Amino acid sequence: MSAGFFDRFSAKKPWIVESVPPPSTGHGAGMQVPEYKSHPYFIVASVEMGNTTTKCILTGTSLDDGKSYIINKTVSMSRDVRKPKNGEEIFGATLDGTELTRESVTELVRDTLIKCHKDADLSIKDELDFVVRSTGVVAAMDSPDQVGEFVKALANGCLLAGVPPKKMTPPMGINSLPKKLRDFSYADRLVFTGAIAGVMPPIGSTGVEMVANEMEGELAMAGIKEGAKWTGVDFRNPCISMDFGTTLDGRITSDVDPKAENPFAKTIGNFCGLAGAIPDAIIRGTGLVDKKKGTALDLFGEKCKPSSTRATKKAQPYVDRCMEIIDITEVPRDRTHFGKVPVCADVAEDSGIVLIGVDIGVNGDRTADLEAIGAEIAKNENKEVIKEVIDRVCANVALKIIDICVKRNFLPKNSSIGFTGRAIISGNKPQYILEGVMERGIYDDPVDHLVFVDDGLARGAALMGRCMNSLGNPKCPIGGVRGGHCIMAKRQKIGK
Repeated sequence: MSAGFFDRFSAKKPWIVESVPPPSTGHGAGMQVPEYKSHPYFIVASVEMGNTTTKCILTGTSLDDGKSYIINKTVSMSRDVRKPKNGEEIFGATLDGTELTRESVTELVRDTLIKCHKDADLSIKDELDFVVRSTGVVAAMDSPDQVGEFVKALANGCLLAGVPPKKMTPPMGINSLPKKLRDFSYADRLVFTGAIAGVMPPIGSTGVEMVANEMEGELAMAGIKEGAKWTGVDFRNPCISMDFGTTLDGRITSDVDPKAENPFAKTIGNFCGLAGAIPDAIIRGTGLVDKKKGTALDLFGEKCKPSSTRATKKAQPYVDRCMEIIDITEVPRDRTHFGKVPVCADVAEDSGIVLIGVDIGVNGDRTADLEAIGAEIAKNENKEVIKEVIDRVCANVALKIIDICVKRNFLPKNSSIGFTGRAIISGNKPQYILEGVMERGIYDDPVDHLVFVDDGLARGAALMGRCMNSLGNPKCPIGGVRGGHCIMAKRQKIGK
């Protein structure tokens, strides 16, 4: 047999972080109680409405060791949001065309939030500490600032569910925090400057957001940083994060001179465009899922076996044809949308921020071509080949983004690359990406520089809440540079 046959059993494996429930403690004979009920925990609800799913994910962070756990997760399909009623104004739509009104979004968020807490036996009023809202629904919007209207609808849903307004904004001071958090907060010594996980958001001269899903990119970066704490990867600055939901988001952060007084990294790049919409288009073309609203996860789920060499060979011609349709590039200055996502490319360029986008043709106008390839694969091949095409196309998109970053010198030897999102951490994609990075020779040991994280946005929401409430853990630093010290002392100096 060929050496390649044995390589699959001895090949290096990427770090893949999966969410785990919080530990339990014993109370009497055979009685187990979740640790967050008896130990100091910071409980955050991440409320996300995306093009494919709407989620409320409850995370609990142990204030003793800084580790975050998934307490409960309630997921519904965004396509199942109720239809607009007479008199309601349609202000947006998902990528599959599902129309949205402020009222329908508000009700869906309210019901999802209430159900998640009820199933977890937690009180929204008394036990929930913080809520973070985000959305990836940016298709059919004219400009990034319109996302503000969507976020208001999310906030209204939270309020109707019974979330106090103070649990959605940073505290005014340590005395504004609940008593259980005060002993763990540094709010009396630090000033919250807007940096999340040691990274300052991109700052434009006009104050306009450069991509519509800016906040999702911020949460993804923070979530990958938190998730990496469960691995051997030191995922601190400089780093690159990519979130492959239905749409693409993420950030590129700068390196920081250890001698610099300001310890925060800058955001020097953003990602935008389409991600999971690419495999969804291929799968819809096969006819094996709903032709309008089906997704790749409907067919394959998140787990699968390694593909055979025969399937890989059969898949390659289809992969090549798909990649010819997909545009992966730095976003031109004159573009106001890329992959249907509203952007301000001119503002980004003037501010020194590089926008890297992924599109299917121009603003998705060649989606039908991907669907046609999907139909052809279904006619001629089996499901294993279809799966292999999906995994290879998604991995190739990520690797082409990495190639652009290499050319831009965004990946020095002390950098790391992190991924989250359904369209990149499922199947064999992580393995293919690791192999691609190894071939490129970017790092001496790529396994030490790559990490794939489940529930990145929820983890990021938990970390954002901790940053806003100054609930850091100096023994387990998230800010700072790879291999460096905790930046607490420098932050205190800045505050003075």
